[in-house]
Amino acid sequence: MSDKPSVLFVCVHNAGRSQMAAGFLTHLAGGQVEVRSAGSMPAEKVNAVAVAAMAELGIDIAAEIPKILTIDAVESSTVVVTMGCGDACPVFPGVRYEDWKLDDPAGQGLDAVRPIRDAIRTRVEKLIGELLPAA
Repeated sequence: MSDKPSVLFVCVHNAGRSQMAAGFLTHLAGGQVEVRSAGSMPAEKVNAVAVAAMAELGIDIAAEIPKILTIDAVESSTVVVTMGCGDACPVFPGVRYEDWKLDDPAGQGLDAVRPIRDAIRTRVEKLIGELLPAA
């Protein structure tokens, strides 16, 4: 078992918010955090507008595939961040839970998704600061 903290980002379709959050954490944590994302009802593919919004910042999430939320993924995480599907997520002792209230990018244009993306980045940066004490 790794000593690295692990974060699981969960939203309903695992196609927008959770994928952007996972992309930011992977990019910004430099391999120091295990990153996963899942959905309670995964979509067939990642939201194209979320992909475009992340690409503007040089982060490529185009190859990601929405995944189903599993009990094992929750239980083996240090932190579980839910984004609009908290009730669908099983709760285990010793796992830290956060619920990030964020608009759903589904059906939105790029101009509407950028502020959601930027809010996710701010929260991911704060989470990194909590998980990885400064050297």
